[in-house]
Amino acid sequence: MTDHPDHLAAAWSDLVTTARRTVADGLVVGTSGNVSCRLKDLVLVTPSGVPYDRLGPGDLTAVDLEGHQIIGTLRPTSELPMHLAVYRSTPAAAVVHTHAPYATAVSTLVPQLPPVHYMTAALGGPVRVAPYALYGSDELAAHMLDALRDRTGCLLQNHGTMTYGDSLGEALDRTAQLEWMCRVWLTAQSVPGHTPSLLSDGQLDAAAARLRGYGQQGRGTD
Repeated sequence: MTDHPDHLAAAWSDLVTTARRTVADGLVVGTSGNVSCRLKDLVLVTPSGVPYDRLGPGDLTAVDLEGHQIIGTLRPTSELPMHLAVYRSTPAAAVVHTHAPYATAVSTLVPQLPPVHYMTAALGGPVRVAPYALYGSDELAAHMLDALRDRTGCLLQNHGTMTYGDSLGEALDRTAQLEWMCRVWLTAQSVPGHTPSLLSDGQLDAAAARLRGYGQQGRGTD
């Protein structure tokens, strides 16, 4: 192990709390979706097929960056290839994957979420949709990485969302913002006889510049 046991226990507790939030916030149903965080060369990740409300301190599950299990006896999530791909290719400290309903609906309709709100800039720009591939596959992980290029979140076609951040809280917040923007676009485009107005690249760039200096240590956006 690369960290003090107390540090690992605290990180696992935060991870389980975040996973439970995805259920409470309606972003996943049952055991769908998964959450991970990175501690140096160790990746703590939710196990496969275990309801989050049943996870306890003794269920800590961790792998190295090659996917070899280092801690625990529960099998890691089937989506481990996506999580590891993010950690190998970005500075991410945490990853959240969900089957959020509005985001999943949008993923079946368009190749990119239209920029209906300035929070698009908080994810690096218009959110791309990664082409469909079988869950848990290296092919899906590759599609996801392409969609994440210069972004901190993407949609997975006919599947859900993937976001990352400097913390579990940031990754979860980005998932919630993405789901909300998908809901806004679906609502707006469903009004007969009207087409949603979209933000230009220049407007998004201006929003991105403003967001970089916003809030208390990056918390909040309004």
